[in-house]
Amino acid sequence: MRIHLIEPLNVDQHFLSKFIEEAENAGFEFHQWRDRKEDTQTLIERCKDADVVIFSNISFTAEVIDACPKLKMLSVAFTGVDHVDMKACRERDILVSNAAGYSTQSVAELTIGLMIGAFRNMVSNEAKTRNLKGRDGYVGNELSGKTVGIIGMGAIGSAVGKICSVAFGCRVLYYNRSPKKLDFGKQVPLNDLLKASDIVSLHVPLNDESRGMIGEEELAQMKSTAVIINTARGPVVETQALVQALRRQSIAAAAIDMYEQEPPLPADHPFLSCPNIMLMPHIAYATQEAFRLRAEIVFKNILQWKAGKPQNVQ
Repeated sequence: MRIHLIEPLNVDQHFLSKFIEEAENAGFEFHQWRDRKEDTQTLIERCKDADVVIFSNISFTAEVIDACPKLKMLSVAFTGVDHVDMKACRERDILVSNAAGYSTQSVAELTIGLMIGAFRNMVSNEAKTRNLKGRDGYVGNELSGKTVGIIGMGAIGSAVGKICSVAFGCRVLYYNRSPKKLDFGKQVPLNDLLKASDIVSLHVPLNDESRGMIGEEELAQMKSTAVIINTARGPVVETQALVQALRRQSIAAAAIDMYEQEPPLPADHPFLSCPNIMLMPHIAYATQEAFRLRAEIVFKNILQWKAGKPQNVQ
């Protein structure tokens, strides 16, 4: 059987070689491409002879799947699988595994950084300093002791909540689809969380339930001094509703790492002309440590599948 790694995993080849060797020892033939291409025809060309394909967040459509008659497994080097046509995979009985947990620490750490960055207005203050200006009376806020509301209490949301609670003494409220008992924080209805929180941090997957879950009505319930952080998925927050809330100053600030599309953003994207918003180019997951763990997980998923014990099945 053939494994095709169709894009770089952002780890050095020496580190990757041990996983390739394990796969080859297990009977796989391994092929890799060291550039990233996202057009349909190139994807088909790279995948058409594969039994297993490794890729990250490239859109993997039914057209590509239908053109790959040998395909049996997708080992997705990413946390979510909303970029994969899961219906087409189920119809073909193609197993899809993701790299669950690889970026938990990296996303949690950036989320905390965004909270502090928003509270201390780091972007505009850095620009002031470069423009030879001083503090000009600026006074920020501390994260310590604030009420942090976390929407989605999976691995990342739980890690963020624990850091906020233990390291900063925050009061943690959380909203989750199902009851969840933790040794910190309090589970509350979404409306209560929005009304009480100084910071609202999103950590939900993108699905029919979460798409647009933070819109005009939800933003209107937040404090005028509150900050919203999105390191989850872009469409979880309605873009125009957030822009209007920031322009009207009905909330204080936002920090965003996820969008409806992968950056670079188009020049006319409304966030680019919006006040009091910190924009990151989708980097929360992108650390050396996370990428090494991701490589380990995607190869382990393949070997476990071959052994008849699939893991991280979607």
